[in-house]
Amino acid sequence: ILLGLLTLVVLATANTAPAPLDQCAAIAGKEWVSPLEARSCMHSFPVDPVVKENIIEVVNKTIAMHTSVNYQIQAPKPFDKARYTDVHEDLHKDLARISQQEYQSEFQFHLDLFHTFRRLNDGHCVVINYCYDSLYISYLPTPLVLLTGADGRQNVHVAPEAFAVASTEFGDEIEFWQDSLPGKLKGQLETLNGAEVIAINGQDPFVAVDANALVTGGYQSFGTRQNSFFSSYYRGSNGWLYQMGNFAQQVHPLTDVVKLTIRRINSTSIDIVTLPYRSRFGRASKNFTDSASYRANNCLATNETNGVDMYAVSHSTAQQHSEEPLPVAYFQQQPLISRKEARRHPMNVFIDALPLSDIDLPEVMQPSEPALNESYSVAQFYMLSDNITGVLALGSFSAANFSAFQYSLLDGLVKLKSLGATQLLVDVTNNGGGYICIAHWLHRIIIGSRSTTEPQAGLDTTTRAGLLAQLIVQKIVKDGMDPDTLLYYNPTQWTNASNIPFSAETEWLEPLQKVSINGHEDVFSQRLGQECQPFDVEAPQKGFFKAKDVAIISNGRCASSCSLFSITMSKLEGVRTVVVGGKQDTPQQYCGIVGGQSTDFSTIDTEIKSVHLKNHTLAPPDLLANIVQGITWRLGYGINDPMEPEEWQDHAADINFPLTMETVNRPIAIWEAVAKEMFSIATPPPLLVQTFD
Repeated sequence: ILLGLLTLVVLATANTAPAPLDQCAAIAGKEWVSPLEARSCMHSFPVDPVVKENIIEVVNKTIAMHTSVNYQIQAPKPFDKARYTDVHEDLHKDLARISQQEYQSEFQFHLDLFHTFRRLNDGHCVVINYCYDSLYISYLPTPLVLLTGADGRQNVHVAPEAFAVASTEFGDEIEFWQDSLPGKLKGQLETLNGAEVIAINGQDPFVAVDANALVTGGYQSFGTRQNSFFSSYYRGSNGWLYQMGNFAQQVHPLTDVVKLTIRRINSTSIDIVTLPYRSRFGRASKNFTDSASYRANNCLATNETNGVDMYAVSHSTAQQHSEEPLPVAYFQQQPLISRKEARRHPMNVFIDALPLSDIDLPEVMQPSEPALNESYSVAQFYMLSDNITGVLALGSFSAANFSAFQYSLLDGLVKLKSLGATQLLVDVTNNGGGYICIAHWLHRIIIGSRSTTEPQAGLDTTTRAGLLAQLIVQKIVKDGMDPDTLLYYNPTQWTNASNIPFSAETEWLEPLQKVSINGHEDVFSQRLGQECQPFDVEAPQKGFFKAKDVAIISNGRCASSCSLFSITMSKLEGVRTVVVGGKQDTPQQYCGIVGGQSTDFSTIDTEIKSVHLKNHTLAPPDLLANIVQGITWRLGYGINDPMEPEEWQDHAADINFPLTMETVNRPIAIWEAVAKEMFSIATPPPLLVQTFD
């Protein structure tokens, strides 16, 4: 009898399928997990066909407002060369493919969509999902840098400050990496500081650098995407911050380990170390206990995901709503800005799936002298020890208070002149843009009143003018559906090409400009003029510095409003531009994505809902997923070729300035070295000029 009972138990057990393991419950509540654990959780969700169809429809209908869709099918010169991985992405074609394709998991579906948009190399046009992007960020304790030796040769190195950064930022987790080192190196992670990297995963380091440049997106320039692999610094709103670079900080937990072949400082031997990536729960990620709460807290559309009818909400609700950031704000490369400020002052800002870093630049590497008292937030002013070079370290063109920011820039330049500054360095390293009118303002006050700064200190623009855009304008103009002038499509927000404001009765998109781009018919508005002047603050008639005495520094990662500023300063005024640390045989661009004015799905949805066009067949439905989508809404036109967008014109840096072990990621050391080089010559040396062939 006992044997029979045991047999029945065994048979019952064999015929009962075990409950599936909840991969998300296994990592719930943990700050650090392995990449495998994180992606096992992410891959555990099947595709919901209703949600997939919804996402594709919203994205397709929203890019109807994106100005560059047809240009990006095949970008014009100089971004049409295979060597520089050009831009050639047909969004509508790929979205049709994705719509029909089957996926093993929702995460796999998202990765396909995510990388489709990244192939645009456009930091304005993105699709980011809070459910997967930066939910867990993968790190290594060994950020890399590209250094030039005394013999002029460039080599990849572990950053000299790597251990200081990692041990401070990662706390006790550093012991995981200490213990992962082999043999005599165990516990000696700090000895990797400054080590020359001979190989990454058994290949020349630039195989990995260039592979990353193919997928990192954001910037058209191949050189800038190479630079994104390496660590760098920037000025944040509350201090000096450190960018780990794409090698040591990754948006998805897709890589488990990396094998480095290195030669440590003061060592003649070659070491091979295998370092594991570790994935940390993101700052904006919502806690969960299991798969169900993971999805409920991170993956479903929130009250902020979609737009609102601005005339249908109560005054108190509207007030509260206006003080909150847009859902896209976490990924915008600027300090958090309220909706009210973003609507009051048009923005042009870079969006990245990796949020703005909050890792501190080691104190020993920060400027030792305090900034001038006139400094504010992301704008910090310094006088160098030569007593003639002033520096504006500008980490963003946005700050919490637009007016205070504007005054600070003026007051800081006044102070530099009073201290004897005769030349100016503007450091815009990792500046992701921001307020368009701050870019115009800074150009105007540095250079002074002249035809290149008044009445237009920026670029003329147009917006895409499809049928839905035309209908929104007609609702505002003919039906008076924006009495409080809240909407971007209101004609009173804009001026014509002669800088004359439109009246409230003007259907300002017209006359429509019909064009053929890469074999596709498209339609744009008439050309628009300046939107910033007269400024709220009176600008001095005379500029503070002559253009020949100004230089703009960056690592090429200067985007959006930063591009608007740098391009007009360079092409209109002749200000010289410097990229630091770029690869010697790769042309360097001093800025990246230009755009004209960027925006996002929720803002476009608000425009549509506020004029009661949500039910129109061309209007995107509400999103069901916790997704943000960015687009370029206005496109700036060129300076050298005013008939074509500036986006696709050359922005070759005058000098590619080498970094050394002594200067890398040390702002003062870089400024002093660049000032000595730039201001000792009247014009850039021909051999250093970087142009496309």
